[in-house]
Amino acid sequence: MEKITLNIKGMHCRSCELVTEEELRAVSGVKDAKTNFRSGTAEVFYEGAKPDAFSLEKAVQKAGYTFGESKRQWVISDMEGWVELLFAIGIVAVLFFFAQAFGLFTLSLGSVQRLESLSFVLLLGMVAGFSTCMAMIGGLVLAVAARFSERHPEATVRQKFLPNVYFNIGRVGGFAVFGGLLGWFGSTLQLSSFAVGVMTVLVGGVMLLIGAQLLELFPRLSAWKLMLPKSIARVLGIQTHTKKEYSHSRAIVIGMLTFFLPCGFTQAVQLYVVTAGSPFIGALTMGVFALGTVPGLLSIGGIASAVQGSARGFFFKTAGVVVIALGVLNFQNGATLVRLGAQSSIKNGTVLTGEIVGDAQVVRITQTANGYSPNELTVKKGRPVKLIIDSQDSYTCASSFNMPKIGIQETLSPGENVFTFVPETSGPIPFSCSMGMFRGTMNVVE
Repeated sequence: MEKITLNIKGMHCRSCELVTEEELRAVSGVKDAKTNFRSGTAEVFYEGAKPDAFSLEKAVQKAGYTFGESKRQWVISDMEGWVELLFAIGIVAVLFFFAQAFGLFTLSLGSVQRLESLSFVLLLGMVAGFSTCMAMIGGLVLAVAARFSERHPEATVRQKFLPNVYFNIGRVGGFAVFGGLLGWFGSTLQLSSFAVGVMTVLVGGVMLLIGAQLLELFPRLSAWKLMLPKSIARVLGIQTHTKKEYSHSRAIVIGMLTFFLPCGFTQAVQLYVVTAGSPFIGALTMGVFALGTVPGLLSIGGIASAVQGSARGFFFKTAGVVVIALGVLNFQNGATLVRLGAQSSIKNGTVLTGEIVGDAQVVRITQTANGYSPNELTVKKGRPVKLIIDSQDSYTCASSFNMPKIGIQETLSPGENVFTFVPETSGPIPFSCSMGMFRGTMNVVE
């Protein structure tokens, strides 16, 4: 077969490739067509007479694109865009200090309520939706909404809001399904610190990329996207008129997978589901909890959907700064968990389940919504340690306590939690919450 290479302007995603290939294959004489949105080219294969150039151009135009080379710069030279970025950073900084001053990062319901009450689980989800879940998942929600709004400027506010709805539908449904499985299989679905850390690093990396794309200052980065292979996309029926459905399907899947992202509130409810040992209770409890997070997550997505006109470019830059900041946070927290998890195979101490024989080193830590106090401890090598953690805010991220080097990975119960072990080698024993946000070190000395 003979081949013609065409330069096409305007393609920016895998769906663009599918649409263009579909129209080109419909041209008389064309046997096959393969496009690449990154290079901005299409390869048209034919046998016999060469396809008419005018027909090929009409096909490309019908798909929504035009002939011509599309060269992307690495960095834009327009100073207006960089000035907008500085203003966006300023706004985000002001919002951050405002939230910090009013304690929005340390919202807690204390330790007096019981998870048997579905109304409390719903309230717990609402608090999580505006605090730790917002910090962990808000960047993903904002990225999904902002990217859809950016790629479909002609869409109505309602159409731009739909990705947020689908994301939360997937999240509630996924929590119910995985909650049922968790109730059925018990603690076997618990992920290690290393696995959670790797997942968090990946999420942080994706958020960094999406945030940089939202800034619209690095054109070549727009070509790098995570997407389905075209073969799978065709099996799923993603063709000319289904770009919005494809985006919604991806939003649903992302929402479902947030079940496995670390959050103190989420893990507290997951622990209850494990102890309940019932698929029905697990599905109902986790589903209701995810339903409670919907208002907080919808609010941030709704802002991205409603912005219009000249404010769009400035909003996308502001959203990009937020997503990058949350991406850096997740990346750092994930790296901490990876380092902690990598040490879990080191036999540094023996965890004891009975009474300590002889003199014990009693070490006390107070856990609140702000983390651990003190977070720097010193103990002696070879002497039994009795670690007492007083959990005063059980439904926060800090209540999920990890000290992988000696095999501790527990969600703290209200009140005193006691761990006993014998440190057999000198050196630091790091610990953190499940998100890697709150950290500390126990130093073992000779």
